[in-house]
Amino acid sequence: MFHIAGHQIGGGARPFIIAEVSANHNGSIGNAIKTITEAKRQGAHAVKIQSYTPDTMTIDSERDDFLVKKGPWKGERLYELYKRAQTPFEWHSRLFDHARNIGITLFSTPFDETALELLQSLDAPAIKIASFEMTDLDLVGQAARSGKPLLISTGMANQEEIAETVETVRVNGCKDLLLFHCVSSYPAPTEQSNLRLISSLKRDFAVEVGLSDHTIGTTASIAAVSLGAVAIEKHFILNRSIGGPDAHFSMEPDELRELADETDRAWQSLGTGAYQRSEAEEDSTVFRRSLYFVRDIKKHSKISAEDVRKIRPGYGLPPKMLPFVLGSITTRNIEAGEAVQLKDFIPCNHNN
Repeated sequence: MFHIAGHQIGGGARPFIIAEVSANHNGSIGNAIKTITEAKRQGAHAVKIQSYTPDTMTIDSERDDFLVKKGPWKGERLYELYKRAQTPFEWHSRLFDHARNIGITLFSTPFDETALELLQSLDAPAIKIASFEMTDLDLVGQAARSGKPLLISTGMANQEEIAETVETVRVNGCKDLLLFHCVSSYPAPTEQSNLRLISSLKRDFAVEVGLSDHTIGTTASIAAVSLGAVAIEKHFILNRSIGGPDAHFSMEPDELRELADETDRAWQSLGTGAYQRSEAEEDSTVFRRSLYFVRDIKKHSKISAEDVRKIRPGYGLPPKMLPFVLGSITTRNIEAGEAVQLKDFIPCNHNN
């Protein structure tokens, strides 16, 4: 358990809902500000942006290596894609100020050391490391030394790579680590979500675990909460009709509200795991079976199997008491339909 800007992460707290803006501002700081505001209105606890420039991500090259060959961005040059999708560094201060003013947590994913320095200068409350940068151990180590909580996505990584990253985080002094199970496909097929890995990550690395969810809809996120995910991150856009690199797999406002509400209900449904009757069940106990007299019986009569039955409702003695009742002597006149009570009979010596 730890905290990000006052929000408890793990330790039985409600799921921490993160709306990922990514490129969904479409090059407009006005859209970015509106997206942050709408995320808060729809129940997100935090908003995440991405901090890079095209020159910190790649080089401007026409070589075939730098052409996206598959997936939603097929045919685009990396440099042009990142140029179109970036959240300019000069926007960051204004976005952080706006988030603080409206009372929502904002943090970011730095993709290189210059971006990390920017986020530290803005006192970002946490640092997120993307799946694609998770194996950049120099960047991970520098982020760990920032003293801020680290959130790290594990998409594409095997157990050895995750172990190296977690070790790097720990040897560099960071104790507040949240791993995100992630399938780095856009969108990700729900049937390939492998959500049981959430339990494995928590067990193998002794950390809190969330889900960076690229599937369509809320099914995977809700299921993840039931498996112990303490945070959910989903891409968010004001309206998919405005387009953009990430629009096709991003949630709209009503969907974000559904995510926030349904994951919270899933969390509430988990309970404590204790063997206890819920408050909602109290009124139902009267419909259990119990012992009832089904014939009139005179005082001082021996109770027979024909006199008593196990029936509903549950106002009489429990069914397990039937052997104790049979053969006992009534202490008063009994009418059919009366619930059997201890005061109604004198127990016989069942050992004879």
